[in-house]
Amino acid sequence: MRRTLMLLALPLLVPALGPVWGQAREDVAAGKYAASLAKIFDLQARLSPIHPVLNKVYPVAIVEDKTFFIFEPADGVYRLALVSPDTFNISPGTRAAMPLSFWNGRIACVVTPEVFGQPDGYVFIFHEFVHCAQWENGEPKLKEGLSVYRAAMAAKDYMWELQYPFPYTKPAFTDLYGELLAALGQDDAARVERLRQELRSLLSREEWEYLTWQEWKEGLARYLENRMRAVLGLPENTGGEGLPYSRVTFYRGGDKFIRFLEKGRPGIADDMEKLYYAMGEVGTS
Repeated sequence: MRRTLMLLALPLLVPALGPVWGQAREDVAAGKYAASLAKIFDLQARLSPIHPVLNKVYPVAIVEDKTFFIFEPADGVYRLALVSPDTFNISPGTRAAMPLSFWNGRIACVVTPEVFGQPDGYVFIFHEFVHCAQWENGEPKLKEGLSVYRAAMAAKDYMWELQYPFPYTKPAFTDLYGELLAALGQDDAARVERLRQELRSLLSREEWEYLTWQEWKEGLARYLENRMRAVLGLPENTGGEGLPYSRVTFYRGGDKFIRFLEKGRPGIADDMEKLYYAMGEVGTS
C-alpha cells in the first residue's frame, strides 16, 4: 500500500519539481560561464580601437548537451536570456553567427564550450561578432542584389554560402587566383586590376558574385581577426592561401584584398557597406 501511494504521488511530485530542476540547470549554466563571458568585455576594451565594429558585443549562444544557452550582454555583463533545445544538431567546434528562429530571428554568436579554453578562442568569438555586425548593418539588403542569392532562395537552398558549387579546382581559376594573391601581397595595383578583370571574364555571373561576396563577408572578418591577433600576440591566420583551394581561400583573399585597399584608401574598411562596393569596383573597368 505504501509503494502504491508513492507511485500515485509521483505524477504530482514531478511537475512540482520540474521548474525547480530547470531553474537549477539555468543557474548552473549561468555560474559556469560567468567568468568566461566576462572576459569578452575585458578583451573588447583592448580590441575596440581596431575598428568601429568592435565597439559592440553581441549575444553568445553556448550549445551544450543538445541545448542552447543564450547569454545577452547588458551593462557590461552577460546574463542568461533563454534556454532552448538544440534542433540544429550543432556539432562540437562550431563557431558561427546565426539568426535564431526560436529567438525572434535575433543574431547571435553560436559556439560550443571548448572555445573558452583555446588560445585563440576569443578571437574567433570576435570574428563571429563581425558577422553579427554585418547582419545588423546591411547584409540582408546587400544579398538581395545578388542573383546567386536570389536563385538559392528560389531553390530553398539555405546553405548556399557554405555549399555553392564553385569551380575551386579548375586550373584556369587556381592559376589566376594564385597570381592575384601574390599581386595583392606585392601591392601591384595594375596587376591586381588586370587579374580581377580576367577572373570576371572567366567566371559566370553567379560565380563572380559568390567570390566577391565571400571576399567581403569572410574577408572582413578574417582581416579584423588578424588585426586582433596582432594586438594579442597570436600568430596570423593564413588559412586558405595554399592549394587545394576552397571557400576558405576567399577568407584569405578578402583579407589581403582589404589590406591592399586600405593602403590606397585609408579608412575604407571602417564603413562595411562602402567597403563592399569598393571591393566590387576593382576589376570592373
